[in-house]
Amino acid sequence: MANNKKKNLTMTQQEYQDLAKRIEPKRPVLKNCLRAFLVGGTICLIGECFMQIFINYFGFTEKTAGNPTVACLIIISVILTSFGIYDKMAQWAGAGSSVPVTGFANSLCSAAIEHRAEGLVLGVGGNMFKLAGSVIVYGTVAAFVVGLLHLIIKGGG
Repeated sequence: MANNKKKNLTMTQQEYQDLAKRIEPKRPVLKNCLRAFLVGGTICLIGECFMQIFINYFGFTEKTAGNPTVACLIIISVILTSFGIYDKMAQWAGAGSSVPVTGFANSLCSAAIEHRAEGLVLGVGGNMFKLAGSVIVYGTVAAFVVGLLHLIIKGGG
């Protein structure tokens, strides 16, 4: 397919693509992967520390400590986003900061901050849920499909 597209290009376009390919800087894949691993792992380590604090000092069980742990990580992410720290960290770390739940909280908070001049409902709320809406819909559909498969496999009783 790529060769077919290249055949349809004029000589000048082909020369430009070849030149762009030669001078394009090589991506440091290993360095990017290491950064993503370090930041993502650090976020998960902080989450695990919160979880152990909730279990050992506040009497939560391993099952019930997850919700307050996620809430703390989201609050920290929103605060860091508000001060512009999370975005700088995300730029350095790449996917390592966007994959955990903190990345989703950062996305929502960034949308809210960016559109706050348009008002609370149409600006903040409307633009926050442009992103969140698709996540909620796909999450709900996935939960329905998994529940339906579970019902079919295990039986209804």
